Amino acid sequence: MTIAVIDDEQHCTDSLLALLEPYKGEMETVCFNTVDGAIRGVETLRPDIVFLDVQLNEKTGFDVLSSVSHRDFCLIFTTAYEQYAIEAFKFSAIDYLLKPIAKENFENAMRKALLRLEQNHLNEKINVLLSHISKGNNPKRISIPSKEGYSFLNITDIVRCEADVNYTHIFTLDGKKHTVSKTLKYFDGLLSHHGFFRIHSSHLINLNSIKSYAKSGYVTLSDNTKLEVSVRRKEAFIKVCIGI
Repeated sequence: MTIAVIDDEQHCTDSLLALLEPYKGEMETVCFNTVDGAIRGVETLRPDIVFLDVQLNEKTGFDVLSSVSHRDFCLIFTTAYEQYAIEAFKFSAIDYLLKPIAKENFENAMRKALLRLEQNHLNEKINVLLSHISKGNNPKRISIPSKEGYSFLNITDIVRCEADVNYTHIFTLDGKKHTVSKTLKYFDGLLSHHGFFRIHSSHLINLNSIKSYAKSGYVTLSDNTKLEVSVRRKEAFIKVCIGI
């Protein structure tokens, strides 16, 4: 198994190598500090896991991803900032580590990486990430874990999300229900800037799926589900609907 560390700062590379020391007997580690070198290395060595810095001199890690044909690796971004990128990572289920990298966070990322290597969809997840990062593009799909691995849902196909304690049920246009072990608050933060509105503590809806709204305070969605808009969210909801 091969791990690639791509970072233009030597002290960051050294920190990662120290964290990778316990895996030394099982894996070969290679390092690159430029975009061009990383592209050649990834294409030639076809690593299994890649730690990729967001900012690489005057270029970015996304330049590496968009230039390589081999993307069947588990990707873990390392970054000290780039808030816009972190949102994209969440949409595509790509892991990221904030610098300076804490040992516990690193070990969690490695455990997940090794598990994901046993699953498919690695290339698809990177494609989803790149579509979100491209300038001028709004996120079009979201990656969610499933029993078989990952499901990739078009955001426009999501009708609503419903809270169930620490789980969320996602209902799509095809009538399917996807259950995810993340809270509704997580999806509210992820989707609220992309045409979704939380009408109730238990319900997040796609505004484009609204069929009608009754003065009694109930909204009917495209799947004929009727949901109550909470009193404290009603005024904001009406303002948002008027602006659609």
